[in-house]
Amino acid sequence: MENKQTIPAHVIEADAVIIGAGPVGLFQVFELGLLEIKAHVIDSLPVVGGQCVELYPDKPIYDIPAVPVCTGQELTDNLLKQIEPFEPTFHLNQEVTLVQRREDGRFDLETSLGTRFITKTIFIAAGVGSFQPRTLKVEGIEAFEGSQLFYRVKDPSQFEGKNLVICGGGDSALDWALALAGKAESVVVLHRREDFRAAPASVAKMKEMCDNYEMQFIIGQVTGIETKDDKLSEIKVTGADGVTRRLPLDTLLVFFGLSPKLGPIAEWGLDIERKQLKVVNTEKFETNVPGIFAVGDINTYPGKKKLILSGFHEAALAAFGAAPYIFPDKKIHMQYTTTSPKLHKILGVETPVFD
Repeated sequence: MENKQTIPAHVIEADAVIIGAGPVGLFQVFELGLLEIKAHVIDSLPVVGGQCVELYPDKPIYDIPAVPVCTGQELTDNLLKQIEPFEPTFHLNQEVTLVQRREDGRFDLETSLGTRFITKTIFIAAGVGSFQPRTLKVEGIEAFEGSQLFYRVKDPSQFEGKNLVICGGGDSALDWALALAGKAESVVVLHRREDFRAAPASVAKMKEMCDNYEMQFIIGQVTGIETKDDKLSEIKVTGADGVTRRLPLDTLLVFFGLSPKLGPIAEWGLDIERKQLKVVNTEKFETNVPGIFAVGDINTYPGKKKLILSGFHEAALAAFGAAPYIFPDKKIHMQYTTTSPKLHKILGVETPVFD
């Protein structure tokens, strides 16, 4: 068994490593913190917030308890504020590439940037893995990605005054079409069929705006492109009638959905069912590998509901399930943040005095 003296100085020894910095991963920091367990958080994205920030930072969320409405960014900001007392260490823009059990029962963990850990526990809160947008399969189109072709909207202002074509039939396509109409010079929604997968209210609003000539809806698919002066000038659209027409544009936004990829997680010896991690039981949300826990959308079990609030619940039980690995000789007592002087001290707040 290795001891501290034999571990290289550049290897980080940790009690807990959380993979995924989305809302559930951030709340996992909080639940561990209440048990005096410090966490390191790793995420493949360059910022915290996960899917909430990457995909819908400005989209309202209505099902967070006691918060009638907040955006993905606001939820992330509030969670970051909540975990400030626990001073987690974030390791962003890197992916976990290796997880391996050590002889002493802990885990070796390495990332794509060469960050190395030896940790007692691992919490996988990686959503459904890393998200990769489903791309448009048209010859030559990839040359314009990031300049005139976009699969995500990070700065809506860059599309103001542009002639936009928005491809897709889901919520993202219609949400951005409605949001950018009136700000862009023109908006054309292009979908391969008349039926949409988006919220009925959004579909109705889009059709109303089309009737009022505020945007246009075309049934068809992009089958080719035309360029002028090294810029994308037109797309070729083949309609249901088999006729191909040319459509001029400045910018093309494509929302064909996201393809979740488990990536290296699939190689860690964990039980996987339909790209999700099976938990052994719902008492502590541990996987088939002792010491590795799965919380949030990455896990599956009978009755699983993919809700943020469900992930919060799972994080609380996972923290208690992990505590014996970190404090094997310590009895963990359930305490309440409303009344526990110990938790008040941990949180850096004063214990209220009641008359």
